[in-house]
Amino acid sequence: MESLLLTPFARLAGSLKLPGSKSISNRTLLLAALAEGDTLVRDLLDADDISHMLTALRLLGVVIDGAGAPRDFSVRGSGGNFPVKNADLFLGNAGTAFRPLTAALALMQGHYTLSGVARMHERPIGDLVDALRIAGADIRYLGTPGYPPLEISPATISTDREIPVKGSVSSQFLTALLMALPLTGGDATVVVEGELISKPYIHITLNLMRRFGIDVERHGWTRFTVPAGQRYLSPGEILVEGDASSASYFLAAGALGGGPVRVEGVGANSIQGDVRFTEVLQQMGATVRFGDNWIEASGNGRLKAVDVDLNHIPDAAMTVAMLALAADGTSRLRNIASWRVKETDRLAAMATELRKFGAEVTEGADFIVITPPAALTPGAVIDTYDDHRMAMCFSLAALMGVPVTINDPACVAKTFPDYFDRLRALAGDVQ
Repeated sequence: MESLLLTPFARLAGSLKLPGSKSISNRTLLLAALAEGDTLVRDLLDADDISHMLTALRLLGVVIDGAGAPRDFSVRGSGGNFPVKNADLFLGNAGTAFRPLTAALALMQGHYTLSGVARMHERPIGDLVDALRIAGADIRYLGTPGYPPLEISPATISTDREIPVKGSVSSQFLTALLMALPLTGGDATVVVEGELISKPYIHITLNLMRRFGIDVERHGWTRFTVPAGQRYLSPGEILVEGDASSASYFLAAGALGGGPVRVEGVGANSIQGDVRFTEVLQQMGATVRFGDNWIEASGNGRLKAVDVDLNHIPDAAMTVAMLALAADGTSRLRNIASWRVKETDRLAAMATELRKFGAEVTEGADFIVITPPAALTPGAVIDTYDDHRMAMCFSLAALMGVPVTINDPACVAKTFPDYFDRLRALAGDVQ
């Protein structure tokens, strides 16, 4: 396995254009594929998760071509009916592809199998399958019940009754249902059981569905109705925002490394919930500025400890955990149980790797408590668990005065293939 040694950075400053949002990219591709008409998708993320969605949609008969610029694509909509009715789809570890495609294909009257890497087969999907089965879907587990891989067969779908779905494991289950239900043509109501986590991601879903002509009636966070008679219509052209989760590493770098560091492609009016990472960054003592299409952070490297509920920003919350190593006391990150079912068990992984720096860490079912040492232990070798966010988070240790070695740095290809080059470029800007 390859490793990457990062020597300490004295200071980081400069600006960079963010890669496209993973969440927006895969939602937009699927909606464009389901719509009537052609859609020009601009600034699509170039990463593994999006490659899996592109490959799957092409196997399903959707025509997707390059459109001039390297990350611009023309998607010929299928009018809600994929041409190919028998396909085997491999989706890697891409939850943003696997969950929504499961729901859409359950309504396609075809035979499909969906599989992924070993970790994808450990990530739960039972709550979504249960909800789809209530509507009449024919879905069978090919391995452990409640988990991929799946087999989908033709079935009669009915939305005459309310469809319950649990909200406490992943908001992607609700997203998948909402995106698929307009294909039925009838009135459809989804009722969320329990607390709905990661609510800002549902905002992304509803916003993009609206761009493609579907209005969903939301009653708080417990009831969602898709009125009958709506169909997906191409907006003609749609621009993918820069990834707000990826922005968190560079904004944190600005706070730790002096800055200012400016990220372009996401700003004050972003539809992504992870822009609220900036609120925590400010609470920790960093200076943050906003424009319509940029965010900038700077600081002196000395941060305040926090006690925060981060249920709404679970991905960017990992960056907060890393910043806790530079804080002036004990930080507590709460309501993050969803970390357990991500690309790895992020609660266990984060606790294990933070301890390599000498931190005192308590890991609970849905929280982590981090007390930094008086001085970080230098030379930590970080295992990344095939998790892109582990690699990117722990690169920030190089801004805390110690060298750090990142094992399997290539795992960042899931969402940000040239992450380390972009990080080094910010150091080069001030040399």
